Amino acid sequence: MSNTFFAPRLNRRNFLKASAALGGSLVVNLGVAANSLLAAQEFAPNAFIRIDRRGLVTFVMPQVEMGQGIYTAQAMLIAEELDVSLDDLRIEAAPVNEALYGHPMLRRQTTGGSTSIRAFWTPLRVAGATARRLLMQAAATEWNVDVASCRTQDGFVLHPDGRTRRAYSELVDRAASLPQPPAEAITLKQPSDFKLLGTARKRLDTRGKTNGTLKYGIDALPAGTRIAAIAISPVLGGKPISVNQTAALAIKGVRQVVITDDSVAVVADHTGAAKKGLEAAAITWDDGPNRAVSQVDILRLLDEKSQQAGAVARSEGDVAAALSAAAVRIDAVYQLPFLAHTAMEPMNCTVHVRNDACELWVGTQNMSSAKQATAALTGLPPEKVIIHNHIVGGGFGRRLEVDGIVHAVKIGKQVKGPVKVIWSREEDIQHGYYRPYYYDRLSGGIDGAGNPVAWSHRISGSSIFARIAPAAMRNGVDPDGVEGASHLPYKLPAIHVEFKQVEPQGVLTSWWRGVGPSHNIFVVESFIDELAAAAKMDPVEYRKRLLSENPRALKVLQLVAEKAGWGNVLPERQGRGVAVQFAFGTYLAMVADVSVAKDGTVRVTRIVTAVDCGLTVNPDTIAAQMEGGALYGLTAALYGAITFSEGRVEQGNFDTYPPLRIDEAPHVETHIVPSAEAPGGIGEAATSAVFPAVTNAIFAATAKRIRTLPINPEDLKA
Repeated sequence: MSNTFFAPRLNRRNFLKASAALGGSLVVNLGVAANSLLAAQEFAPNAFIRIDRRGLVTFVMPQVEMGQGIYTAQAMLIAEELDVSLDDLRIEAAPVNEALYGHPMLRRQTTGGSTSIRAFWTPLRVAGATARRLLMQAAATEWNVDVASCRTQDGFVLHPDGRTRRAYSELVDRAASLPQPPAEAITLKQPSDFKLLGTARKRLDTRGKTNGTLKYGIDALPAGTRIAAIAISPVLGGKPISVNQTAALAIKGVRQVVITDDSVAVVADHTGAAKKGLEAAAITWDDGPNRAVSQVDILRLLDEKSQQAGAVARSEGDVAAALSAAAVRIDAVYQLPFLAHTAMEPMNCTVHVRNDACELWVGTQNMSSAKQATAALTGLPPEKVIIHNHIVGGGFGRRLEVDGIVHAVKIGKQVKGPVKVIWSREEDIQHGYYRPYYYDRLSGGIDGAGNPVAWSHRISGSSIFARIAPAAMRNGVDPDGVEGASHLPYKLPAIHVEFKQVEPQGVLTSWWRGVGPSHNIFVVESFIDELAAAAKMDPVEYRKRLLSENPRALKVLQLVAEKAGWGNVLPERQGRGVAVQFAFGTYLAMVADVSVAKDGTVRVTRIVTAVDCGLTVNPDTIAAQMEGGALYGLTAALYGAITFSEGRVEQGNFDTYPPLRIDEAPHVETHIVPSAEAPGGIGEAATSAVFPAVTNAIFAATAKRIRTLPINPEDLKA
């Protein structure tokens, strides 16, 4: 078998040390053992790359593709440094192995947080460069020339005479026998030498998605698979107390009824029978301790707790004194609702539990937790849990949680053979891990010239890190809960930011696309707009004044204002709003054009973004993520809200939790600022920026400030 390497845990300091030590060349010591020749005659210099005697290059992708484009983008990192055509790469999903494929930033085999390029920018390029160096060494040894005199191009090593060359396929055996090169021999390409990175490329998964050959988790169908429809207790903590198994089993095609501690599943030959059997089961529930949870009580709790001091995330200057001396003081309360993820592919998992092993066919963002949870439920050693991870039909943070897998394994333990558990859309919406409800209190002050003199912001809501990774908490502050609020792009003389952890009863919360910034950017950029209005200044000019010491943020603001036609006169009840953010390592500015009808209906007609995400991989992917992220956030701004009554989620399907319709989608323009900075994240940036861009535009159109989401047309009637 091949020797493989541990993906290095790189941070910026180590990166710079390595660069400085080698005169600026980006060189990383992977700590790789010697190569070995595989039984299949493959050259496998590391865990990410295999090359066989036919010249087929296999890239083992450590992250999960879920629409964000990394299936192509990460392959481009390998292809660039290996000097092969992107079309010549074969891609396969990495198995569960944290030692080999663990996320360099998150320290688990996890995909999320707009980190797939940021985290693997160096490890994957080093993997490609290492393989290229070994192939060059193999050719140089054959030719008896200095390896430094050789070069590579399109899957060939070129002799210094300019005429002789060897295909990589011809060098596999010799390269596999060579020892790993020293770290100083692995020099990454400079951006000026990139041939592939930074160019627009068609996505490698498009053909398979359009012709149906690309398989999602929901498409998995091992031999003998039966289908299970599931009903989970409608109230968190409830349990089934009566199930009409006789009626369910009377449905043609139904084979079994499975009852667990908090769910009932009907197993059948096909989906139709399973759903009919579940309906016939006529389940009654004991709602348990959360039967009385209501939206009114949740909001009362948040309002009460938000008036109490929280843990200090940042405090600079004397905010209290500055507020007292301010020429104008503004106090505001902002509220953002619970949000569901509503991925196109509903929750599902196929499982086969045997005495000696357990196999899962699923699409998950969190392979580490999936394996751990399955091992715990089955009592099997972790190495006996086999996960076939698939491309995901939308993650948005929902598939960082493994409750869908847990439910499937509980059911699978009672079923002989493989069983596919599929959630209905109602189960998917009503049993989510929701974006927390946030209740924010702000106070700000400006002087006689309109300059901000004080900024106070208290964030109240659930802490996701306190549940998932308590060690990440810092003196009571959830770092995700304050991201986008504790460190602003603007220069402020006095700032105080607090986080107040509040955990409403009977509600599960987790990350949602945009994570902490999905709420903080809305609050911060709306309140900056409030200060600009109080100062009687144009919102763009006001922000420019505050960004004088932040050139990257200032540049995206200037570019978006130019491209959006900022300052042009608009008709009555039409407005243009702006937002600026630094999140996920990326600077972004967005302008939204909005019209508000006399009945309060809001229509967003155009969105313009300017983005500086550092060195780019695939500009086409950046544009796609700006479009998709903006529309995802716009859906939430206009319609998104999960509410509770008698412990139950009141929304059930897209009639009560509506998505944006195609005729409502605005035109989205993306302008990329060329940059030599380290890559930033792009998958979630537009989602967080669109909320304030739209609501600030509504204020420009109507003079009515939106402080509570989703937008309520009743508040905007003429």
